[in-house]
Amino acid sequence: MSSSALSAGTTGHAGSGVTASGASRSVAADHEQMSAAGVADLAGRIASAVQRVIVGKPEAVRLALVALLSEGHLLVEDVPGVGKTSLAKALARAIDCSVSRVQFTPDLLPGDITGSSVYNRQTADFEFRPGPVFANVVIADEINRASPKTQSALLECMAEHQVTVDGGTYQLGDPFLVVATQNPIEMDGTYPLPEAQRDRFTIRISVGYPDPAAELAMLDEHGASEPLDRLRPVTDVRTLRAMIGCVRGLHVATEVRRYCVELVGATRSLSEVRLGASPRATLHLVRAARAHAATAGRGYVVPDDVQAVAVPVLAHRLLLGPEAVASRRSATDLVRSVLGRVAVPSPPRG
Repeated sequence: MSSSALSAGTTGHAGSGVTASGASRSVAADHEQMSAAGVADLAGRIASAVQRVIVGKPEAVRLALVALLSEGHLLVEDVPGVGKTSLAKALARAIDCSVSRVQFTPDLLPGDITGSSVYNRQTADFEFRPGPVFANVVIADEINRASPKTQSALLECMAEHQVTVDGGTYQLGDPFLVVATQNPIEMDGTYPLPEAQRDRFTIRISVGYPDPAAELAMLDEHGASEPLDRLRPVTDVRTLRAMIGCVRGLHVATEVRRYCVELVGATRSLSEVRLGASPRATLHLVRAARAHAATAGRGYVVPDDVQAVAVPVLAHRLLLGPEAVASRRSATDLVRSVLGRVAVPSPPRG
C-alpha cells in the first residue's frame, strides 16, 4: 500500500465495528430518544459549521446532511477546485467520529481499501488487518481514477456495511458514510462508475461555482488561515445515532409512499432513457424524504420533502438514450419533467 494512495486521516478504529462473521453491532443503547425538532436543531448547527468552510453553498451542505441522516452515501461530482473534498472533510470533522480518506489512483488495489490478511509469524496464522474503509466517514477522493476492480471493492461495503475477505465477514462502523468525489469533465485516465455502483449512492450533488459575493467572502475567510483547521465537532457518534434513529421512525403516509413509487415508475417509462430508476431508488427516495423532513423539524413526510430530494436522488441513476442526447436533455431535466407530470397527493396531517 503506497503512502501516496492512502492519506492517514483516520482518527482510530475504535467503535468501527470490526467483528468477525456472525457478530452484530449492538447500537440499540445508543439510539436514545430524540425528536424531529432536536434533529433539526443539531442539523442546523452542523450545517452552520460546515458552511464556514464551504461558503455560499447551503443547498449542497443540506443535501450532504440528508445523505448522512438517511444512512446513505454521497457522490460529489463537479469540476476541480470548487470544494468537493473540502465539503467531505468539513462534514466529517463536524462530527466527532472516525474518519479516513483514500486517494483513488490507477494503482490502488482492493485490499488497500478493505484490508487484507497478513501472516503472523508469532502465531503461525493469518490475521486480518482492517483497511481505511473501517471508519464512520470514508472520503473516496477522485473515485473514478481507480480501476473497476478497485471500485467494486466498495460495492459490498456500501450496500451491506460489511467486508468479506478470505472467507471472513467483518462489520463496518455505525454510522457508515461514503463520500466520493469525481470530476465529470476530465476523462483521461478515468474509469466511469458502472450503473450498479452509481445506484448505491443515495444522493449526487454538484457544488458549483460560488457567486461573486460568496467568492469574495471566501477570500476573506480563507485568506489568513484555513477554516477547516478551526472547525470543531458539533456532535458525536452517539448523538448522531440518535438523530438517525429519529429519522427512521418518521411517519410516511400511504399516499406519500405511493407518490414515491409513481415517481420512480415514471422514470422507467420515459422514451428518452434506456434504464430508469431501480427499486433501490424508491427506498432511497423515501429515506431521503424522511431525513429532509427531520431537518425541517417535522415528524412526518409531506410531498414537498419528496420533491426537494427527487432530483439529487434519481437523476444520477438514469441511463440516457440517443433521443435524450440528441435533444440535449439531461437526466436532471427528465426528473423535473416527471415531477411536473405525476399527480401530487394532498399533504398528510401530522
